[in-house]
Amino acid sequence: MSKELIERIEKAVQAALPGKRWKHTLGVRESAVSLAHEHGVDPFKAEVSALLHDYAKYWSRDDLWSIMLKLPEAAEMGDFDHQLWHAPVGAYLAEHEFGITDTEILDAIRYHTSGRPGMNMLEKVLCLADYIEPNRDYEGVEVLRNASKRSIEEALLLGMDLTIRLLIEKQKTIFPFTIISRNAMLLELKKRKGANT
Repeated sequence: MSKELIERIEKAVQAALPGKRWKHTLGVRESAVSLAHEHGVDPFKAEVSALLHDYAKYWSRDDLWSIMLKLPEAAEMGDFDHQLWHAPVGAYLAEHEFGITDTEILDAIRYHTSGRPGMNMLEKVLCLADYIEPNRDYEGVEVLRNASKRSIEEALLLGMDLTIRLLIEKQKTIFPFTIISRNAMLLELKKRKGANT
């Protein structure tokens, strides 16, 4: 069943994305599967969540909102950039179009843009893979890639800091959950370092 599901997802996602974004998705899959092996995460779950993470990225605002209205996230995300909506919509589509009921996969897709406090390792893997996949080329990506060799949490914290700085520079609103997630990641790292001293 798993091979057939992957093939079905690949076909649907490739049809839904422009070529450059499909290339990005394949890069995220490559990075997510590699990180999964390094961190004891099920590589199949990493592959499925990576393939589906941007499935709804190029939907229109209206089409995204039509699904958002069915989701609890609508109340908290409605006033923020609709670019955020593709994550919960993607989780919805993973469940309703592909029959995926594994909450780890659905949550990894749902929180890949904002993160969340208490992220499990699959969520961390997908979020970091999205930042560092081989086709990414932005200022600071090599710093993240190097940090990922030391600590997935350290790399994620750096990635979240980069995202928040960029949003501030562009004078965009910042979804509060992004800041809450960043603070939670910082506290997680501080507690770990405190335990090791």
